Amino acid sequence: MPWRREYEKQRGSSNVSHYPEPELDELYRELILDHYRNPRNHGKLSEPDVVGEGYNPLCGDEIEVQVRLEDGRITEAAFSGRGCSISQASGSMMTEAVKGKSVDDVVALADAFMQMMKDPDFEPPEEMGDLEAFQGVARFPVRVKCATLAWHALQEGLKRRSD
Repeated sequence: MPWRREYEKQRGSSNVSHYPEPELDELYRELILDHYRNPRNHGKLSEPDVVGEGYNPLCGDEIEVQVRLEDGRITEAAFSGRGCSISQASGSMMTEAVKGKSVDDVVALADAFMQMMKDPDFEPPEEMGDLEAFQGVARFPVRVKCATLAWHALQEGLKRRSD
């Protein structure tokens, strides 16, 4: 999050830790819970241009991501399905993050999100914004699949559309 970098500057830390400080960790949890309790863009689009589906057999999470494109940009995004707080919050935050972006920028954002989930040394770019809240999930490998489910569905849908 952009304010995280400011927080680190104010603390005088030139060595940003891999995981959020405890007080930031609490803010991140609250942000994830807010998106779970009040999901943004939950539902289905009429006449989507891209549809991707994801299923996690380990915990039963399932998600469908739909986007509408215009001139190579995502104009609308929605998700539906059911699952744990992390998978549903990730779908909510992802749909917010991709709206208005070009397909190329979305692919780059998805790649950065996946790297953040797999590499504890990864420093998220500022473009990640609130998605950085999921960085702490990387500490729990069994939950990484939950956090990345919507992103995999979006990537699959975009790939299928371009084939």
